[in-house]
Amino acid sequence: MQFLPKNPLVLALLAVALPVALWGQRTWTASGFVRDAETGEVLISAYVYDAGSGRSAQTNAYGFYSIQLTGDSARLQASYPTYAPVLKVVRPGSSAAKSDFALRSLDVELGEVEVTADRPIQQEVQMSTVSLSMKSVKNLPVLLGETDILKIIQLMPGVQSGTEGTSGFYVRGGGPDQNLMLIDGVPVYNVNHLFGFFSVFNADAINSVDLIKGGFPANYGGRLSSVLDVRMKEGNRKEWKATGALGLISSRLTVEGPLWKDRTSVLLSARRTYLDVLAQPLIAAQSPNTRGGYYFYDLNGKINHQISRNHQIYLSYYQGLDEAYARNTEKYEFNGTQFTNTIDNSLNWGNQIATARWSWVMSPRLFSNATATYSRYRFVTDIKGEDREESAGSTNINRYAIAYLSSIKDVGGKWDFEYKYAANTTFKWGASVTQHRFEPGVSSFGWSDGGVNVDTSFGSVPQTALDNVVYGLVDVSLNDRLRVNFGFHGNQFEVGTKKYLSIQPRFSARYLVSEKGSFKWSYVQMAQFMHLLANQTIGLPTDLWVPATERVRPQESWQTAAGYAHNLGKGWELSIEGYYKDMRNLIEYKEGASFFLGFSDWQDKVTTGRGWAYGAEFLLEKKTGATTGWIGYTWAKTTRQFAELNFGNPFPYTYDRRHDMSVVLNHAFNDRVSLGAVFVYGTGRAVTLATRKMFARPEDAFDGTWLQTVESIEGRNSFREPAYHRADLSLTIKSPTKWGEGAWQIGVYNAYNRINIFYMDFGYDDNNRRVLKGFGLFPIIPSVSYSFEF
Repeated sequence: MQFLPKNPLVLALLAVALPVALWGQRTWTASGFVRDAETGEVLISAYVYDAGSGRSAQTNAYGFYSIQLTGDSARLQASYPTYAPVLKVVRPGSSAAKSDFALRSLDVELGEVEVTADRPIQQEVQMSTVSLSMKSVKNLPVLLGETDILKIIQLMPGVQSGTEGTSGFYVRGGGPDQNLMLIDGVPVYNVNHLFGFFSVFNADAINSVDLIKGGFPANYGGRLSSVLDVRMKEGNRKEWKATGALGLISSRLTVEGPLWKDRTSVLLSARRTYLDVLAQPLIAAQSPNTRGGYYFYDLNGKINHQISRNHQIYLSYYQGLDEAYARNTEKYEFNGTQFTNTIDNSLNWGNQIATARWSWVMSPRLFSNATATYSRYRFVTDIKGEDREESAGSTNINRYAIAYLSSIKDVGGKWDFEYKYAANTTFKWGASVTQHRFEPGVSSFGWSDGGVNVDTSFGSVPQTALDNVVYGLVDVSLNDRLRVNFGFHGNQFEVGTKKYLSIQPRFSARYLVSEKGSFKWSYVQMAQFMHLLANQTIGLPTDLWVPATERVRPQESWQTAAGYAHNLGKGWELSIEGYYKDMRNLIEYKEGASFFLGFSDWQDKVTTGRGWAYGAEFLLEKKTGATTGWIGYTWAKTTRQFAELNFGNPFPYTYDRRHDMSVVLNHAFNDRVSLGAVFVYGTGRAVTLATRKMFARPEDAFDGTWLQTVESIEGRNSFREPAYHRADLSLTIKSPTKWGEGAWQIGVYNAYNRINIFYMDFGYDDNNRRVLKGFGLFPIIPSVSYSFEF
């Protein structure tokens, strides 16, 4: 058999052409960062596309991309929603090309711009994910003019809000403790300000927000229901800028700029309410001897330095505090003795978070990120008093103090890696270790009368736990239509003498049925080694974080979801998903148990049970153009079952809502004037109410005149509050100034004055008949705020 031609001329041509052909087909890697051209801020999840080969890549959480190419050159286009795409011709150096992109934000007057290289929804293997545009968020109407990303998250399908006006949210039947809240990759254990009406996230300091409701990648773990990944801005690398706002109850200011242009930047952001300052004259008028009030503040700081193109270090810090206080001093004289009684009461809670991070581009294909983390949440109640008696020649002082403390503190480190193995294959792996210290409710009492001192503590015993994590995942395109993401998340949790080991498989798949549409499916197992003893009402800080122990097992769940995603073109996207979730080892307070001033351990106050949830979600969204927004709808059912509650029978979860709908509109008339509108509707909450009242005589009563009231209920959470619905409107008017730009935002919360139920109770009408009454919290509330940038 003869394979080679005998003609010497043909052989010579082959000898020259074959190496050239092989050179043209050799594989090389282009990598780099995608940034905002005006600020130098990295653009997370930006899309880099090679039209010649059809290959694409997406930037990671640090703005880095890596894409494998063939040929002697490639035309790469980088794009990002609301930014103008940039096209570059890149060529390999030796075996790689370093190519960074700088994208400029689109102005409204450019009109409808369709960026064809934006990552289409049907291409993503990750499902059940929502990404927020911070530009759009700031134009939407909000309570009292305070921009709050958690209230925007509540408008998404699969996410249920808590009580009226609060920032708490419940994802696919889960509880508030089952949401992993991250600021720059560090967990936050309490995200509420003002008893839940506002969150700790300052919108001016945020770069990106992603919510994952299911199909969790293997690098996330520790919670059952969702991941809220908030990435803070790094600071302007090009020039110094300041942004801020003046509102009805609070003001904020953010300053950012370069310490070394294009190399080192810093960001400082602060926010504080002035409710205490405004309330002081009113309190003084009613009670001259009393000072009291409430305030909260947030501080964010971040500094990053680019050592070289391949090495970058970051330091970030967050601190937030709420405090409610009342101080009273009474003086009087009796029989020549001067008496002074002082009472000082305070309630405060807050978070502290610190992060040190080193990003290293180890090669064009390999990216790593090493992080050291610190997180602390603490809730403290203090009651202090002093009774002073002064008479001729003698002074007697009695002091007392009652305190209640609950806290959780984490110290940890992690190292993550991302490797672009081939054009269609990416590996991610990493490991972390975190030490938790829990103080779940410790009460103390002290007394001193000058001669006798008493000081004692009681309640739950502090506990320390060690959480070790290792994970790995592969993202691979098996062919032009089928792409899968699979991996595992391993946990070893050590508390006391107990060691829990959990290996959680993760799997997601996407199958293209056309250029515009795809089916998706995911299956995940999750484990959570912390519990939250929650009151299930408003976001009071009395919720206690406690670990899994020898007696209380970790929470576990599995969830599967299937859906269809379709790119309708011109910025329109449609997604439909159905899900089922099963949860085990959930905990609740036993009937009559309380968190405060208890002598018993928390483990004696709880009961263990299970829960399950299923539903369907619909989202139609428009992401580009002068008019943006979405229509979301959720049909869902959520059930709980505990052996020691409701006689062991299943019952609806408090936030089980059969129907939930939101309509969100954001329209820019021009580059100065924009309108925001929101409408929400939801089935009423499930509550427990008595249906009968009886009078019974206790056995130790001496006669029939001593009767005890006994109320009978048909079942836990068997009654529904009226449906919740409201509409909000806002108008934003921007105006240039000599020093920069200002904007007025005029808003109306609950525009048609719907009185939604905050809580229900029995009372009496004008005819002294016992009736069930509903109490609302917020009527129509106008607001105005002024924001500025210079």
